[in-house]
Order: sequence, then structure tokens, then C-alpha cells
Amino acid sequence: MKEHDCDYIVIGSGFGGSVSALRLAEKGYKVIVIEKGKWFAANDFPKTNMNLKKWMWLPSFRFFGIFKLTFLRHVGILSGVGVGGGSLVYANTLPLPKDTFFKSGSWSNLKDWNDALTPYYQRAKKMLGVTQNPYLGEADIALQTLAESIGRKEDFEATDVAIFFGSNGNTDKADTTVSDPYFDGKGPDRAGCINCGACMTGCRYNAKNTLDKNYLHLAQQYDCKIIAEHEVTGVTPLSNDGGDGYEINFRSSTNFFKSRDKITARGVVFSGGVLGTVKLLHQLKKTTLPNLSRRIGKDIRTNNESLIGVPSLKKEVDFTSGLAIGSILHPDSESHLEAVRYGKGSAFWKFMMLPMTKGNNFFSRVYNLFVALLKSPLRHIRILTMRNFSSKSPILLFMQHLDSTLEFNLGWRGLKSKMQDGPAPTADNEVAKKLALEYAKIVDGEPYVALTESLLGIPTTAHILGGAVMGKTSAEGVIDDKNRVFNYENMLICDGSMISANLGVNPSLTITAISEYAMDQIPAKGM
Repeated sequence: MKEHDCDYIVIGSGFGGSVSALRLAEKGYKVIVIEKGKWFAANDFPKTNMNLKKWMWLPSFRFFGIFKLTFLRHVGILSGVGVGGGSLVYANTLPLPKDTFFKSGSWSNLKDWNDALTPYYQRAKKMLGVTQNPYLGEADIALQTLAESIGRKEDFEATDVAIFFGSNGNTDKADTTVSDPYFDGKGPDRAGCINCGACMTGCRYNAKNTLDKNYLHLAQQYDCKIIAEHEVTGVTPLSNDGGDGYEINFRSSTNFFKSRDKITARGVVFSGGVLGTVKLLHQLKKTTLPNLSRRIGKDIRTNNESLIGVPSLKKEVDFTSGLAIGSILHPDSESHLEAVRYGKGSAFWKFMMLPMTKGNNFFSRVYNLFVALLKSPLRHIRILTMRNFSSKSPILLFMQHLDSTLEFNLGWRGLKSKMQDGPAPTADNEVAKKLALEYAKIVDGEPYVALTESLLGIPTTAHILGGAVMGKTSAEGVIDDKNRVFNYENMLICDGSMISANLGVNPSLTITAISEYAMDQIPAKGM
């Protein structure tokens, strides 16, 4: 074995990368994590999403925040950037998927996944500090009312979330700092949730169980090194199959002058999320890793999501109180609906939204949009000019288990999408629209969606998945049933791109559990 700078390079520090970093370090391996985003302390987060420089990741504009917007032909994608990846910007919600997830997709014939992953879901829950939300705000109560109105009262519940609610398990004196409540004093001090609703702009109160407070924090105690503000540009095997290790090239992601460096490692774990991993794998297949599967970029799934804002015209109401997502409704066996909120002052989406409409093309959608505006002009004028937009505007997140897939390939400006199998992702999901209209009646509001949905019919997802899925062989997938990349030694993929079937629910818990499972298959160093 040749001498290397480290045993494993982990590319990305989201849920899969953080799990990989800790578990490999625990096994005695020297680990280096490379993350293109920045480190964030509590005071680094923006108070609202109107502070675009601190909130959004737009390097061309020198914006180095935690939130990234990506628009492709078939879907708009919301994702996270920074040390801790999507955990910095996600809504803390960690549900278990239904049985159909484990029995469908390219991985279904490889293993009894429900049985195999059960202990890893439990481990993931413990590590992420999962507990049930004890507080329902106005947006949640309205969702509960909707559940009752459609005869699904028993299918409404508070969400399981990765939040610390104070040493007494509730929100009494929740802002008081206490010693690490999770890892026998090995974790950082924490403070309880104050129900400010600002989880998705970054928790400024030390209550959100982000990955820098659990997996990454513990990994660093094993001398795991985290290199922030750098992006991997190349992975070159030192032998045909990588058995002699790899040279990893990377460069600064935040400096004007892109300083470059390289490290050699025995193994590599790709954990850059779908947008990072799939793009990099496509590039590497054309250059240094030609034996990668031809399935790269295939089987991309969007969770069949709809994101629908419902600005309310009620005067005495504040929808910001609570967690980013505090409740969930299962309106049928295939669907899930969650009430989402931002904190006070986070009015960015007001400038990106138009009334919900439908149509087969741009012209019919524009026509129907004007019809909707003309039917209730005063209501829409009041909404478009309202102050305290986030306080008046809950958002509905709708997800479905029903399956359809996209394919992501390289274009001249980055990734591009095309249809693969099943119906195209749509901004006109009739179930979602019907539920949004009913919810709007309850809150005296109007359904609004992203302008790309209203005008172009392109849906938006916060949970892009797939592109490097499991298979029995490289003809069926990019990785095997232990997350190992086909045709290369000591190379794994642990992030959302490995998800091999349609989840239909928030994916973070599942990404964590599968990554825990994958790392458990790797022997300790020297074994």
C-alpha cells in the first residue's frame, strides 16, 4: 500500500458525508472532509431571508450563504450549502418512509431493506436527537382543521424533528443554555427552541440539531479534518481500479483567485448531494474514471412535490410561531402535506410568487393567471402589497409516493434535465391544488406558487434524489447494495443521489440511515 495523505476523502458534509466522516474516523481511518460552503456560527446566519448575501449561495455575486436555487428544464431545486450541508437550511423534519419505498426502484431485489435498515433508522434518530414537536402554531392548527374537514382527523400528527426543546422537554425557559444533552458531554452546549419559525434561514438560537453539532462535532474529536470553502474538481485513480488509492484535486470556492491543491487518499466517499455528486461523476467519467456506470444521472426523482404558499388576509394572525415544519397530514395512502413557515421578516418569496394557475402551455397559463387576478383583484392587490408577508403566509409542502424519473446530463452550462420514465413532474398536481384551495378557505387566503410554476408549469422540489442509484450490476446502477461504486475500489456514494426509489417524504433521515448502514459494512482499519 502506498503512503497517502489520508485514508479517506469525503466530498461534501451533508447527511451522508457527516455520517461517513464520523464512522470512518471511529474505525481508525484518517479522514478529510472537503466542503465547498463555509463554516457558520449562530451569528453568521441571516436574521431573515431578505439578507440575500448571507442567505443565498451565489458565488458570482459574492453571496456565500446556506441556500441554493437551481433551475433546470423540468424542475426547480432548493438545496443547502455549508459545513453541515442541507441540515443548515432544512426544516428539521425526519419521518419514516412507507413500505412501498423499500419494495420499489432499482434496489428492490437486492435485499429486504425494511428489515436491513430498521436498526440504522433507530441509530440515525438517536444521533440526530429526534423527538416529536410539542407545539402547534397557527399554520399547524389550520392544517389540523383541514384534516378534520376532509375526514382524515386521525391522519394528522405533529412532526418528528431534530430540535432540542430544553432540558425539561418543553419550551419553558427554552433559551437557557445547558450542557450537551445528547452525547454524554462530548457534544456542544445547547439551548432550547423558542418557536421563532426561522429554522430554514439558519438557527440563531442553538436549538437545531444540525450536523456540525453531532456527527461532524464528534468526528473532529477523532482528528477528522474539515476543509471548508473548497470544491473538488478531479479524482484520479493511482491504478486502473483505484486499488492503489486516488489523487483528489480541489480549489477554493470563495476566493477570486482559485487556488488549487491536491491530496492523495486510499478511498473516496462522494457526498455532495445530487447536484454536486452527479455533476462531478459525469465529468469524471469523461476524464479519469471511464469505467463508471452508464447509469450516472438516471433515475432522478423529485418526490412529486408541490410548494404552495397561502398568504392570508386575516388581520390578527401570526403564522411564524412554531417550527419550520411542525405538523403533517396524510390525505391519502400516497400523499403527504406539511405546513411550512419562515420567521418574521423573511419575505423573499413574496417577490418570486404568483397566483396558482394551470394550463398546457405558457399562453394558456398566462391567460388563466389574468383570469384569476381579475376574479378577485382587491384580494390579490392586498396580498401583493401586504406587510409582514412571512407572518401572514404559511406554505404547504405536498409530496407523493407515485413514481416518475428524470435524467440529468452535462450541458454547456452545467446539468441539464430530460424525461426518463413515467409522467413528467408537474406544477398542476390536482390533489395538491385541491388541498391548497381548502386550506386557503380556512385561513382566508389565496394559493400562490413560484413564478416558474405559475408561468411555465415547472415544479419546484426541496428534495431532489437519485442519479447514482443501487443496482445488481453496473448495467442497473452506479453503486452496489453496500454503496460501493462499481468497477472502482474503496469508492462509495453516500448522499441523496444514492436514493433508489421514490421516498414521498422528507429524505434526511433515510439518507442518514442508509449512510450508517454503508459505513457499517467497512471493516475497522487494519482488519
